[in-house]
Amino acid sequence: MALVDRITIKAAAGKGGDGVVRWLHIKGKDKGGPSGGDGGRGGNFVFRAVRDLGVLARYKGKTQFRAQNGESGGSDKKHGADGASIYFEVPVGTIVTQGRGDVFELLNDGQEVIALKGGNGGYGNDHFKSSTNVNPYEAVPGQQGESDTFLIELKIIADAGLVGLPNAGKSSLLNSLTRAQAKVGDYPFTTLEPNLGVLYNYVIADIPGLIEGAAEGRGLGHEFLRHIERTRGIVHLVALDGEDPVQAYRTVRAELKSHNASLVERPELIFLTKSDTVDSDRVKNITAAIAGLAAPGTGIHAITVLDDAVIKATSDTLVQFLQQSV
Repeated sequence: MALVDRITIKAAAGKGGDGVVRWLHIKGKDKGGPSGGDGGRGGNFVFRAVRDLGVLARYKGKTQFRAQNGESGGSDKKHGADGASIYFEVPVGTIVTQGRGDVFELLNDGQEVIALKGGNGGYGNDHFKSSTNVNPYEAVPGQQGESDTFLIELKIIADAGLVGLPNAGKSSLLNSLTRAQAKVGDYPFTTLEPNLGVLYNYVIADIPGLIEGAAEGRGLGHEFLRHIERTRGIVHLVALDGEDPVQAYRTVRAELKSHNASLVERPELIFLTKSDTVDSDRVKNITAAIAGLAAPGTGIHAITVLDDAVIKATSDTLVQFLQQSV
């Protein structure tokens, strides 16, 4: 199932139950006094964060939600039952933008935000009795619950994000380093959604391939650029067998900067992938050229996923990078 990471919904909290006019029934008396109960409160509309990136998919095709109304009051001063609240589950890392302008984030598992409050229940006639009004006919209807629209956007929280042009080897590296089972293939846009893997308790996100102009809406990468915003470190993959690896590095860096200038200030680790396909002179020349573009002290390593010893060294290098960056 494809990742659903942005939806828009309309929601309403429940209406409060109505207060009622009721009378005590006492033998020999038509009206034994007021006994109308108050209405129950309407249910709230609540966002709840869970550790499930795919949870928004369950709401696909459904755009309207309403919490339960409160029940009306009853005889004998019985209070109406409160309406059940709706708990709308979203992945940890979700940003919710409300139509009225409020914005809130859900960053912790189990975190809850009451976005819409249910209406108060109305008063029954028992509420209005007094020494001067012993038989009140007054009752108040329940209040309407709040309603609004919501834009729900997931921004994945990860310790490191793998970036690079299509076919840079991001998914292959993620699969080799972790137990992820990301789809790989020798054609553009094999990765159609972010994939996650865990390396020694560090979360690594494989962000779908970017192309030039991604920040302006070209290709697939622009849909997922926001996911890189919450990664603590950038792991940049450049394919050594590409037509111009140095330009590939420039292109991705430019797209990151265009989307969010702070991204190019984050700690960066560079892996030159597919080193088994080129000679040592090409590796040396490309390493030197990219070193001239990267921040001073940036680690640059030529790797291949076909060599177990290299993968072990790559794992150690990445863990060390994450320890310094997180």
